[in-house]
Order: sequence, then structure tokens, then C-alpha cells
Amino acid sequence: MKAAIFDIDGTLVDSVDLHAKAWQETFAHFGHAVGFQEVRSQIGKGGDQLMPMFLAKAEIESQGKTIEKYRSELFKKKYFSLVKPFPQVRELFERLLQDGWKLALASSAKGDELETYKKLCRINDLLDAETSSDDAEKSKPHPDIFQAAVARLKVPPQRCVVVGDSPYDAEAATKAGISSIGFLSGGFSPEDLNAAGYLQLYRDAADLLANYTESFFHQEAPAGRG
Repeated sequence: MKAAIFDIDGTLVDSVDLHAKAWQETFAHFGHAVGFQEVRSQIGKGGDQLMPMFLAKAEIESQGKTIEKYRSELFKKKYFSLVKPFPQVRELFERLLQDGWKLALASSAKGDELETYKKLCRINDLLDAETSSDDAEKSKPHPDIFQAAVARLKVPPQRCVVVGDSPYDAEAATKAGISSIGFLSGGFSPEDLNAAGYLQLYRDAADLLANYTESFFHQEAPAGRG
């Protein structure tokens, strides 16, 4: 068996800027002026890993849950409806299934957000497993979310490939002993993604599909990078 494990935000749906705006507004609400690009560079991490980049430990301990709740509600109220899927996600998944790959989602998104993203991408019926922030003690770049996906897929890490858009996806995959392929659709530079450990880079799902026969997916799963 072999399995492809996909991140969602920035990989399958165009949401990175929207998450960054929600975080920036949240920080401002709690008295912290943080630049948009500063926040954007951290998208791909969950709140537990993102907040320490901008807030003191004492504030996180006293207000962290309140801040995360405010951000979550702001995102759902103001930005969630603006999220759009990237082209040809379903078509890529169908091709992977034809080649015998099991498919999973592993995202820092909340469980209810995950359901909406699956509908947007029209992939509800194509998945073998899924994990959300509810399934991980620590978010990316910690490996918890990918390890949970591997456990549910019942496929060895060295037979899996993670597809992500941020350096944090590749870092988490490496810690889990999994190889990774990167998409530029999340807005991170090729230099940053290569440095993080991605073995191949594509613009997005449509680009990978167009170049599928040259990708790792048309071969046996590459050995993990443990």
C-alpha cells in the first residue's frame, strides 16, 4: 500500500492570506500591532505554534484560549465564505486513486472547517482518512497530525508522501519519517520550500496533474526522510 497525505490551507484551497488577515486583526484587537507579512510567514502552523512568535508566554498562558477563540470566530464570520478551491483538486485525487494511492487529509484546520473544505474541493467520496487539529496535541511543524494520518491509513511512513505548501508541512513530514512534495500555491518561495526538505515543487494541484508522469506519484513511494 502507498498513501498521499494532503495539507489543505494553501495546498488545496486558497486561504493563506485570509488566515493571515484574521490573525493580524486578532492581534490588533488584543493590543498588538503585527505586520501582515510577519503573520503570513507563520501560516501553516496551528495557533499553539503561531502565537509564541508574537506574544509573551505569560499572555499566552492567561489569554491564549480566548485569543484563539476570537480568531476562530472572526475567521468564520468574516473570511470563511471567501475561501476558494484551487483548480483540478478532484481530478488529481482521481488520478492518484487510479494509480492505487490511498488518500488522506491532514490539516491544522478545525473539524468543522475541514468538512467545508472537502465539499469545496469535491473530494468527500475520495478519502480513506482525515485528521484535523482535534487529532493533534501539537500542530505543525510538530509531526503529530501526520503521524495520526499514518495510523489511520495503516500504511508505513516510508510508503507515504505528504503534499503541502509551507515549510512547516515539510518539517513535520520529515519528523514523521515521510517524504514531501510542495506546492507554491501557498505563497512561500521556492528557496524556502526547498530548504525545508521538499523533494519536488509544483505550482498547484493542476500543475502536478499536468506533470503527473514525471512526479514521484507515478513511481513507487519514495523512501521516508526520517
